[in-house]
Amino acid sequence: MEEPCGAGTPAPLRGDAEEPKQGSVLFLGGNEVKSCAVVKYSSAPPQAAFARLQEKTDLKLPPANWLRESAKLGPAGTTILGNSKKSKPFSSFGMAYDFIDSVGNDVDVVSDSENIKKLLKIPYSKSHVSMAVHRIGRTLLLDELDIQELFMRSSQTGDWTWLKEFYQRLIDQKWQRKKKSKEHWYQKAILSKFLYYSINGDGAAQPVPSTSKQHQEGPVAGESDEAGRASWPAPFEMPSALSEDPGASNQGLKNDFVRNILWTFEDIHMLVGSNMPIFGGGRYPAVSLRLRDNNKPINVLTGIDYWLDNLICNVPELVMCFHVNGIVQKYEMIKTEDIPNLENSNFSTKVIKDIAQNILSFLKSNCTKEGHTYWLFKASGSDIVKLYDLTTLCEETEDKYQNPFTMPVAILLYKVACNMMLKKNQNKKHYGTIRTLLLNCLKLLDNGRHPQIIASANYMLSELFQLDEPKKEDSAEFPINGNSDESYSEEEEEMPDSDENGSYSNSSDPPDDNKAVAIIKSVGELSVPEKYKSVHRIRPSCAFPVCHGTEERCRLVLNHVLEGLKSVDSSVKKEGDLPAADPSTPIPLKYEDESTSGGPESLEKQMALFLDKMGSFQKGKHCSQSGMIPGSWQYKMKLQLILKSSRAYYVLSDAAMILQKYGRALRYIKLALQCHDTYCCLCGSMLPEVLVFLCQCLTLCGDIQLMLAQNANNRAAYLEEYNYQTKEDQEILHSLHRESRCQVFAWATDLSTDLEYQLSVSCKCYEAAYEILLFSNLKSQNPEQHIQVLKRMGNIRNEIGVFYMNQAAAVQTERVVSKNVSTTEQQLWKKSFSCFEEGIQNFESIDDATNAALLLCNTGRLMRICAQAHCAAEGDFKREFSPEEALYYNKAIDYYLKALRSLGKRDVHPAVWDSVNWELSTTYFTMATLQQDYAPLSRKAQEQIEKEVSEAMMKSLKYCDVDTVSERQPLCQYRAATIHHRLASMYHSCLRNQVGDEHLRKQHRVLADLHYSKAVRLFQLLKDAPCELLRVQLERVAFAEFQMASQNSSAGKLKTLSGALDIMTKTKGAFQLIRKELVAENEQISKDKSPAESVSVNDSSAGLNKEEVLKLLGIFESRMSFLLLQSIKLLTSSKKKIGGSNEEEAALRTNKQVYSLLLRATANKGLSLLERTELLLSLLEQLAPGSEGSPGSQ
Repeated sequence: MEEPCGAGTPAPLRGDAEEPKQGSVLFLGGNEVKSCAVVKYSSAPPQAAFARLQEKTDLKLPPANWLRESAKLGPAGTTILGNSKKSKPFSSFGMAYDFIDSVGNDVDVVSDSENIKKLLKIPYSKSHVSMAVHRIGRTLLLDELDIQELFMRSSQTGDWTWLKEFYQRLIDQKWQRKKKSKEHWYQKAILSKFLYYSINGDGAAQPVPSTSKQHQEGPVAGESDEAGRASWPAPFEMPSALSEDPGASNQGLKNDFVRNILWTFEDIHMLVGSNMPIFGGGRYPAVSLRLRDNNKPINVLTGIDYWLDNLICNVPELVMCFHVNGIVQKYEMIKTEDIPNLENSNFSTKVIKDIAQNILSFLKSNCTKEGHTYWLFKASGSDIVKLYDLTTLCEETEDKYQNPFTMPVAILLYKVACNMMLKKNQNKKHYGTIRTLLLNCLKLLDNGRHPQIIASANYMLSELFQLDEPKKEDSAEFPINGNSDESYSEEEEEMPDSDENGSYSNSSDPPDDNKAVAIIKSVGELSVPEKYKSVHRIRPSCAFPVCHGTEERCRLVLNHVLEGLKSVDSSVKKEGDLPAADPSTPIPLKYEDESTSGGPESLEKQMALFLDKMGSFQKGKHCSQSGMIPGSWQYKMKLQLILKSSRAYYVLSDAAMILQKYGRALRYIKLALQCHDTYCCLCGSMLPEVLVFLCQCLTLCGDIQLMLAQNANNRAAYLEEYNYQTKEDQEILHSLHRESRCQVFAWATDLSTDLEYQLSVSCKCYEAAYEILLFSNLKSQNPEQHIQVLKRMGNIRNEIGVFYMNQAAAVQTERVVSKNVSTTEQQLWKKSFSCFEEGIQNFESIDDATNAALLLCNTGRLMRICAQAHCAAEGDFKREFSPEEALYYNKAIDYYLKALRSLGKRDVHPAVWDSVNWELSTTYFTMATLQQDYAPLSRKAQEQIEKEVSEAMMKSLKYCDVDTVSERQPLCQYRAATIHHRLASMYHSCLRNQVGDEHLRKQHRVLADLHYSKAVRLFQLLKDAPCELLRVQLERVAFAEFQMASQNSSAGKLKTLSGALDIMTKTKGAFQLIRKELVAENEQISKDKSPAESVSVNDSSAGLNKEEVLKLLGIFESRMSFLLLQSIKLLTSSKKKIGGSNEEEAALRTNKQVYSLLLRATANKGLSLLERTELLLSLLEQLAPGSEGSPGSQ
């Protein structure tokens, strides 16, 4: 439970945020006035009972303890004023600094209680009012503006002369210093003595010896007219160690109040400072003590004064001591709620409430410009209250820094923004408010005088823009309009309210009023309920700017960073002449080509130097060319600004990368790394998050170099993008070059024209990122980053491996004369193999089975290229399948099998699994084909070769998936058909050449027939291989003819012949496909107009090899003619011997007829290919019924 003012509990630390727990609601004079006072801070001692003075005590005699410091009186113990009524000019700022959470948000007014009382007494008082008003957010800061003190200072220093002239010209032409009367000092003296008597404790006066009589008249020694004056700062003084404790500076911005109270009066929330002594104990828990002259009745002003003091400090009672000419007469106890009803001081609390609401509405409606100093002024005896904008008046006449409020206001704006920044992650809707606070702060500051605050404010402005957030910014976290309490315009012009709400118009006033922002024509208006309403709708201009893209957001960040860097650089003393870089002159970006790049070898050296330097950073080495002192504010701020710019350039580079603007992306990542280089030069120790960010930069740089390598066709456009620079970028680079040469990462960011060099640079970037993660022990802390770097390392090594492999293949195709493998080829193989091997290790280390399988697959392809390189040159008739070829093909097979083992099963990645299977099948097929076509008979027996070919072909079939529906299915079917065809041909050949073992011959016969059948079935599934199908069928016919040659019986031969003719009739499908192709071709020719076009179409017929077709047709016609002739002979001889059946006779007639037609057709040389095809189809149609009915039909 928080105690009321003066409670005996330990005071909370100043600035602690506390919830209100203590309040009071008073009912005064029938009018309800709500008042709640909460002590936020108290340095007062425990409340002590006051000493009741004996009657006739002479207060003119000083007590023995007079003017000695007393804990019971607090600050009142050091002054004869007792209750110090002299406000310091910046007292509200001291409180605002201590309770920064309340400023701009929860509190309407921050001020000394004396200023609050003076404002609320305006309608009752003829005395002058002069106050400075400042606006911070929704909070108004009120301070006394002592005109007399200001003008005394102006006479001595020459400051404020503009205000003095303005005052004399428009307000008081005969201004002169008014001296305070003897009576004034007499009354102050006896009040002070009364308080000291009251804390003696024994209740008796203890006069000091008469030597102190000098104190009875006039001011006390040392308390002259000058002594109690507030200390005005020089206009340009800046708080020492602002970042540490601006409140404790020489600006007089300390919070000197005994109590800081959060006072809620009706709906107005005020943070009030008070030094009123409070006494307690016994029957009176808390009372205020007052001294009154019995001959002078209490007037309204005094009553309001007493009532407000007790209300603000939550004191329930007032003890009044009456005296006559300094002789104590009596004491009287008055309750706080009875004060408004005292005789001669009767006033309405409701009216006081209306006055408070009207004044606040008037000030809030007119003091709209944050950072401006407003002057609320009422001349003595006048009924008119005027509000001037001193900032505008000052700028019209003199330097704005002649206003001593400029720095305190700027610092407060800065501190409120800082405080909100600490909580920015809790609520992003305040970003607009923070930005406005900082921009208004910057308007008040001069770079030459306040570089530290300017640099810090710009850094905070840059921090408001989240560089790593998603592009879509129109989310709920960034409202376009804030509410009017937090969003107000510094540009909004005041719109005059209607007359019924109080006119601020000055049309009927004297001409001297044209400088006033607003005027209250009569103080009586303040007593009218709701005369002044705060209806001025302030445009919500504090909304955070909506950025329409990443680039715009980053550019805003870089703009603030640049302003911050300029402030830091301007404050650093130049130890010597730095290399002069003109910010308007572009800094040349080095352009590398293959003639100067030095290749991968020089890159290795640069990389080693870089890693060595990175190691030295870890040891804490740093240097600055500009002479900045490590640990200074310039040093710390520049580090932060440089790091922020580096992040902004990184985001810009990433965005350009997404847009495929790779030249621009490389330029931005170069700037990011140059920023990082400078950071490294300055920083004594690298923070883990900074090292992780460096890894990200290097990784992105590697990505960009890889994309540049893969898109070499657009190199000219990329070069143009790369060389372009904005003025802002040049100026940031100029600031960086004050500290560093920015060349550490030059090896990574140059734009080369050499493909190999670009790939090498990309690889080195990834390796550098990986090394940093390793030697800084960040691998375990950033597993995602570690995995990403290793993936990219594996990928780039695959790219480089493929590059060298393709180069080796190109060299191989160019090698015609020499049969031997060149050294160049071998070097390229080694480089390629090394890259693949390292890439596989990278992927295996992060359990990336899919990518590891792909690299194993590529290694297998490399082995196949090596195998191809070892085959002899064309034209060598003694060509044999060499051991070297076998070795490399077997190595290739091993790598493909490893790839399959890496994947484990097809479900892991079906596409990769199918691809590896296809490559493995191809390797087996190629090896078997080469062994079959170029049999190594000099080294192996025919049987051994046949066995190896058969095994290889069967393994190729195993990995050739003909059943799964996919894009590759027709290829697989064609491959399988070809394998069966080759195996059938091999067994057919074996059968022809083999003598002896009948069992083996039978086995070969069965295998040949089986594979021919499978080959036909698979070729028939394909619609684009009629020639292959025709060739297989012709081989089957030849196989039948070979079998027939070994047969002796006519019946056996006839059966075989019938089977062969049946095979012939089954080629009808192949001929139909050929006819279809030929018809389509002829239709296309007929559409073309010119003969030249016809020729071109003939040459490019849709995949049909006419020469092949003609050759096969010739063979088909001869074999068909032969079979028909043999069939006719056998059927005729059979008929003569035993008499043929009806079926045989029908077959004989059909065969004779077809044979006759075939002979005529072959004799006619003028038939076209299409006509020959159609004739054969008609003959096969005639032959089909006969053959189907023949005994040998299959």
